[in-house]
This record gives sequence, structure tokens and C-alpha cells, in this order.
Amino acid sequence: MMPQLQPKQMHWARADSSDFGGQVPTPRSGHTAVSIGKSKVVVFGGFADKRFLADIAVYDVENRLWYTPECTGNGSDGQSGPSPRAFQVAVVIDCNMFIFGGRSGGKRLGDFWMLDTDIWQWSELTGFGDLPSPREFAAASAIGNRKIVMYGGWDGKKWLSDVYIMDTMSLEWTELSVTGSVPPPRCGHSATMIEKRLLIFGGRGGAGPIMGDLWALKGVTEEDNETPGWTQLKLPGQPPSPRCGHSVTSGGPYLLLFGGHGTGGWLSRYDVYYNECIILDRVSVQWKRLTTSNEPPPPRAYHSMTCIGSRFLLFGGFDGKNTFGDLWWLVPEDDPIAKRDLVPNVDSDSKPSSVTGGAQHFTSKESQAGESPMIDLAKRLGIPLALETPASFVDENNDKELMDLSSRILDELSPTSDQGACIQALRDRWRSIPADSVLLQELGPLLRDYQRLILRRYLENSFPSLCEREVHRFFHLKNASELRFDDIPILLNEYGKLLSA
Repeated sequence: MMPQLQPKQMHWARADSSDFGGQVPTPRSGHTAVSIGKSKVVVFGGFADKRFLADIAVYDVENRLWYTPECTGNGSDGQSGPSPRAFQVAVVIDCNMFIFGGRSGGKRLGDFWMLDTDIWQWSELTGFGDLPSPREFAAASAIGNRKIVMYGGWDGKKWLSDVYIMDTMSLEWTELSVTGSVPPPRCGHSATMIEKRLLIFGGRGGAGPIMGDLWALKGVTEEDNETPGWTQLKLPGQPPSPRCGHSVTSGGPYLLLFGGHGTGGWLSRYDVYYNECIILDRVSVQWKRLTTSNEPPPPRAYHSMTCIGSRFLLFGGFDGKNTFGDLWWLVPEDDPIAKRDLVPNVDSDSKPSSVTGGAQHFTSKESQAGESPMIDLAKRLGIPLALETPASFVDENNDKELMDLSSRILDELSPTSDQGACIQALRDRWRSIPADSVLLQELGPLLRDYQRLILRRYLENSFPSLCEREVHRFFHLKNASELRFDDIPILLNEYGKLLSA
């Protein structure tokens, strides 16, 4: 059982090369990601670059390795696995991942697949009984270790409010007959089994643009001997705002809700994307805002969030403009991943002795033995580095690419031969321009100058106190090719703070 999620007990950290080996999944949204026990996370499908995907990516938790398994199988049309799709449902029972529906192009799908993750074999399952119609944006959850319950979705013409139970042993579908009041039809909601109740939250549907209601369905398990019925819940605390495309992940005594998008109010025509964490405390039965000790990832919807022990792993998503491929950890503050993001206290004996012309000299034994100043500084600051040394740190006057770029920039404004004025003009440009105005050829010099300013800050000046510590997310990168589009606004923001300091 994971530790209680209380304010100031959790920490966001962007995953880096020390967390993962192998090839991480490509950027996407509308995919599914499930935890198979505590051993692996399986990512399937999604949507990116106007393409629907059908690939499988697996994260081996113990070995911290991403890999692509070689899957076998035989579907009804002779294919070895599900066709490309996004916005499907995925449910895990034991070592098996079950996939239903989704969308491919303009077609809603109604096929049902099982992936045995022990032998990596797909099986298309031909069910019988009350077969659900093809749909996307439905939500489902496991009932014990045998059945699946699915609610709602969008069939291309209307929002749905039906409830289906699937027995994975007999392959029989049963539509649940529910009496009394029912939730408005919807899609893009979440569905989670808690004890013997199915909880659904949010979604987009017939009662308005975006919903923020919470409902509980009883009578979904045979042991209950209860007549199936819905109850709308009004819980104390700070409930989430109306949204869809969010994730709800079970973590011990809590449900963790992250992200999603809403309309920003009845009068707004524009979607608002969220990056807040909200927990539903299953013990006190109330909503709580989860405060974190640092900045969260960029807002997004249609991402995935999986629980691995006491950690949560966030991947992908969409913010209305960008499709994300970043990976983030949400971990307790005493987790090693959280500790690496914190800059430790450094006493006066460990400060560098001098800085001359951009060449850093250290009094430490490691530096005297020939260790890179970059590596030494990273150790002092607690910043993770890849095994290889990042970009070469030279004085700006010896950075030919920076000098050429700054000369071109300033010549367009006011021709001068003053190298210092050229560099200052380029830095002023980077301090003020929006992220979408940064040219591709500027990223390399910008990243190097950002890392150069970090060196100057910690080597020429006194080391920061605890209250002044900052996180430098891109200090460890070797070159600008490792940057993603969604990194650029964050890089410019941190760069501006370094210039101000």
C-alpha cells in the first residue's frame, strides 16, 4: 500500500536517461498504458501526426528498460494483433491486457482482444450475448480477477450511457439493466471500481459541454445480490472542475486524478487544459488537492498515468496544439528520484577556487585527477548526468556558432563589431521572444548558453541557500537534439531567470 498522499509529500520529476534504457515510446495521445503487477508497464496504440498507432512498448520496471516485444497472434481477418487505433479501453486481469473498441480514422471499432504478456501473444476474442456497439472514449475497469465492466462512450452519432459486464472466462457480454436515475450519457470520462461500486467522473456528453459529476453504480458484482442502481455523489472537500480526457489512477487508499480539459466556463469557446493533482480519499471519502514540492508537467489530456509501487508514471497526452512524448514521475519526497532534483547544501570548503576565462579550476581531488568540471559540478548540485559528458563548455567568445548567430541577429538591428554587444543582443532576444519564434538553428547555442550561465551562477557566485534552490531541467543534455518542442517554453523561462540572476 502506497504512503498517504498528503500535501507537500509528493514530487514531480521529469524522467531522464538515468531512469530508462532502450527506446522510449514515440509521442502520442489517446493511447492506453497499464501496469502488469509491479514488473512492467505496457503502452498500446494512440494517435500522433495524423496517424493511428498499433505498436506495443513495454517498460521493464526491475531493469529500467523500454523494449518492443515481438508479439504473435491470429485475428479473425488473419492479422497478428489489433489494427491501429486510439481512444480504446484497456483493462488488466492477472497477466492479460484486454482491449476493446476505439477509433481508426473515421471508423469506431467494436473488436475485443487479449494480450498475454507472459508469452506476448494476441488473441481476438469472439464474445456472445449482449454485444456492445462499436465505440470510442468509453471507460472500463476490472471486477475482481475475472470480469470487466464498461460504461458509456461515443459511437459516432450519439453519447452512450449503457453498462456492460464481460466475463473473460466464458466470453459472455451482459448489458446491465439499471433502474432509477441514471447519469447523462457521456464519453471521455473515467471509470474505477472501488470495493463493490463503479465510480465514474466527468466526461463530455448530453447534459452540457463538459461534466464534473461523480456517480456510483451498485449491483455490478454477483455477490452483492443488489439491484443495479446509480447514485450521484456529492463529496466534501475541493472537487475537480468539470473535465474530460483526464486520468484516474488507484494508489492504495486514494484515487489520483490528473489532467484533462474543460471549456473554461459556459461563456468560453476555448478549451482549458489542466495539470493539477486531485485525490479522492477513500478513507475519509472526500476530495483533496494534492500539492507538490515543485512545478508539475505541462497541462494535457488523453495521456496515461500508471502506478508502479509508490510511484506514478505519466506519459504522453495532448494540449490542443502539441502531442507530448515526455515521461514524468510523481513520487514521494523521500524517493531517490525526488532527491536527485534537489540541490544540496555545499559548504565553503567545496567551492571552486577560481574562474579564469571560462576555464573552471577546482580544489577537489576528483578535478585534480582529471575529472570533467561539468561532472564535478553536477555531483555538487545533485543534478543527474548521462554517462557521457554533455555539451562542451567554452567561453562565449570561443563559441563560434553563438558568435556567428549573435552577429547576424545584431546586424539586422544595428550593425556593430562589438562582440559583447552582439551576445547581449542575442540574450535579450531569447529573454523576450515567445517559444514559437525560436529558430531551429538557435537551439544549440541557446542550450549551451543556458548551461554556461548555470556554471557561472554556481561557480562565480556563492552557492544558493535551501530557499533559493532551483531546478535546472536541461543542464544534463548533451545537445539540442534531445529537446522536445514542449521543452522550449520551459527552457526560455529558466534561461530568463538565469539572466535576471
